[in-house]
Amino acid sequence: MKILFLGDVMGRAGREAVAARLGKLKAEWKVDFCVINGENASNGAGLTATHAAGLFEAGADCVTLGDHAFDQKDMLQAIEVDSRIVRPLNFAKDAPGRGHRLFSDKRGRKVLVTQVLGQVFMKRPFDDPFSAMDAVLRAHPLGGQAQAILVDMHCEATSEKMAMGHFCDGRASVVVGTHTHVPTADAQILPRGTAYLSDAGMCGDYDSVIGMEKTEPMRRFVTGMPKGRFQPALGEATLSGLFIETDDRTGHAVSVRMVRDGGRLESTAP
Repeated sequence: MKILFLGDVMGRAGREAVAARLGKLKAEWKVDFCVINGENASNGAGLTATHAAGLFEAGADCVTLGDHAFDQKDMLQAIEVDSRIVRPLNFAKDAPGRGHRLFSDKRGRKVLVTQVLGQVFMKRPFDDPFSAMDAVLRAHPLGGQAQAILVDMHCEATSEKMAMGHFCDGRASVVVGTHTHVPTADAQILPRGTAYLSDAGMCGDYDSVIGMEKTEPMRRFVTGMPKGRFQPALGEATLSGLFIETDDRTGHAVSVRMVRDGGRLESTAP
């Protein structure tokens, strides 16, 4: 199975790049299943139902969220209606929606997508991500009910992401980090067959401060004083993510490649 994962979609620039280029990339790369992290797609904070529909229309099979899951209030209802949207497993216990779901690719093969929030350096406490993930993986053994399992590890600390990768090694097809909007260079297959990347980066304008127009973040760093609101940068976006091929029998990764398309970063393809 060929799986494409795209990192955090950042504002209008990211949405427009996904809409314009994802379909072509899926066809060129013969993608069987596509997951997009969409938690910053609506003005850089959260995801509206309308923008979620746009990501699905562009070619996403599943959209994951993150710590900004419900910043846009209509997502509280939208996630109950559209089961293709997956929130973090260890969000508030009364949160709407689900933290994992079993999907089918176009050939009927089953793909489990799940997301979990880390705890280190995050602004608010979340439940233990490791026990939450363990329960899901025990209930869905790789190569059994699911031919492939993708874990979106949404957190700040690379150490916590790496620990989750090794925790899931052999039990998931891929563990990919999101949240920091900066692509890392450590794509690999772990010893027991799980593809891993600390952060997929963002789908956004990299002439920015993690996707935000530069002036206000730089002012705050230099002076310590806010003057205005952060606004997403609107230059040409780079689509950043990960391309994974898996073995249908075992669910393990057989290849993994970082991918980037358009914008300021050097383009790379599978």
